[in-house]
Amino acid sequence: MKLLVNFSKKAGQKPIIAQVVKDTGVLINVERAIIDSSEGEALIDIPDESCKIIKEKLASLGATVRVLEHGIILDETECVDCGACVSVCPHEVFYFDDQWAIRVREGRCVLCGRCMDACPHHALYHKDEF
Repeated sequence: MKLLVNFSKKAGQKPIIAQVVKDTGVLINVERAIIDSSEGEALIDIPDESCKIIKEKLASLGATVRVLEHGIILDETECVDCGACVSVCPHEVFYFDDQWAIRVREGRCVLCGRCMDACPHHALYHKDEF
C-alpha cells in the first residue's frame, strides 16, 4: 500500500520515517521524496497489513498521511497509444502490448507526474489528485 506523507515544518527536522521503522519494525520503502530542512513530502510503500499502525505512528509524530489507492490511471478513450508516457517514465510503468496499445503497471508508479505532463491527449490522471 502506498502512503503520501507530508511533513510539517516542525516534523520536517526529525527523522520520523526512521523512527517509525524503529518503533514498529515495519520496513518502509521510500519511493519518492522531496524534503528540505523545513518541510517535505514522501511517497512510501508499506505492507497492506501494516497500513493502520504506520499511518497512526506517522500522525503521532506530526505528519499528515493519505492512503493512495491508485497509481496513474489511463483513460483508454483519450489515449492514442503514442508512447510519450513510455519514453518519459523512469519506472517502466507503461508498456506496449502485442497489439501496440499502451498498458499500465500501476504498482510501479511513484506519482512523479512526468507521464501526465508528457501526454499530449491528457489521457493520464491520478484518482487521488496528488
